[in-house]
Amino acid sequence: MTDEFSVESVYAELLGRAPENKMEPRLAPLFRAMDVLGEPNKAYPIIHVTGTNGKTSTSRMIESVLRAHGLSTGRYTSPHLSKVTERISIDGHPVSDETFVRIWDEIRPYLQIVDAELEADGQPRLTYFECVTILGFAIFADQPVNVAVIEVGLGGITDATNVGDGQVSVVTPISLDHTDLLGDTTADIAFEKAGIIKPGGFLVSAAQPLDAAQVLLDKAKDVGVPFRFEGVEFGVESRTVAVGGQMVTIRGTAGRYPDLLVPLHGAHQAQNAAVAVAALEAFFGGKELPFDVLQEGFAAVTSPGRLEVVRTAPTIIVDAAHNPDGIKASAAALQEAFTFSRLVPVVGVLKEKDAEEILRELKESLGDVAEEYCFTQSNSPRAVPAAELAELAIDLGFGEDNVHVAEKLDDALEWAVERAEANDDLSGGVLVTGSITLVAEARILLGKTEA
Repeated sequence: MTDEFSVESVYAELLGRAPENKMEPRLAPLFRAMDVLGEPNKAYPIIHVTGTNGKTSTSRMIESVLRAHGLSTGRYTSPHLSKVTERISIDGHPVSDETFVRIWDEIRPYLQIVDAELEADGQPRLTYFECVTILGFAIFADQPVNVAVIEVGLGGITDATNVGDGQVSVVTPISLDHTDLLGDTTADIAFEKAGIIKPGGFLVSAAQPLDAAQVLLDKAKDVGVPFRFEGVEFGVESRTVAVGGQMVTIRGTAGRYPDLLVPLHGAHQAQNAAVAVAALEAFFGGKELPFDVLQEGFAAVTSPGRLEVVRTAPTIIVDAAHNPDGIKASAAALQEAFTFSRLVPVVGVLKEKDAEEILRELKESLGDVAEEYCFTQSNSPRAVPAAELAELAIDLGFGEDNVHVAEKLDDALEWAVERAEANDDLSGGVLVTGSITLVAEARILLGKTEA
């Protein structure tokens, strides 16, 4: 039996549990699992990252700089783009198939104990996300890593990752998303996310809507932890577009870092970089970071599926924006970093998202550069049917002649490439966006198997 098959069989076993979008708002079973496993959640310091947009990019930036400092790192993010092992990274690379399978085999009997206790109590057994999270903590303890950067799955208070106590709690920009689960206002959502702020920790937050900032501030004061907010104690001083990304000058909480090359596009990624710097300064005890180490760490950052160019001639860009604020930030970055004469968006959205607002934001943000749109759907059972999206677009004034429907993504890409090449100036492009599942499938179709 090959390793590849083993990872696939473990993945199939995990998928047999309650799915990712059926996360249980509970923590007791996670603490019980940690207890029977000998508390792997306490084996290393943790930088815990929550927020609505920018969590994964910020986590990758923090982790890259920690590695440049010579530390061994674990990074836990979700969802994955092509393979489940991407969620659990060691020193910047997905955990090896061998380790993934070996640790799962070691912890499975302990998880069966927890499952049996839950079932005896009339509760659902551990979910898919809970199990992958426990596996992540166990793998990091097995390595062992010097520090783990752990991204929240959803919310904060009862998210499975919250069995870990962040030495630094990081909150990226909060906006309305998952409102059915987290609340209808940014204050409600901030309340959930503030759940990761613990006594003995340190809060670093991006600039937030006023109501959200107040909730985070109150929680930090309540548990007695220091706090630093972007725009008050730190922030982006200036940025200019550069080849392959941008040059950013960041005012940290302990130092000023001029002209850092950040190889990612857009104001939102500069903001993520500033948040990462403040989090790193807090982690290292409030000290100024060595400039050359910071530069080396940032230069090595990648963020697959975030305004990622996956093909040229014509340029095909994939972007995992899946809520209105994410779309707005990506559209601005796209227009700043690329000079397309025409852009053909290929759009797919999942049912739990606000499709109407996503389409409205796309139309507004991309403006005249995008006339024709192709609506499609990923293979996810949660995907909104392509024809339904197209109808919604027409209702929103996209214009019937400018809307194309292709249920299959390969057909959608073929049509979009043809349209992008329709003018002879070779400066047309294709943007695949609207859901992470769609971006994941597009990357695989276009030959990007590594993330």
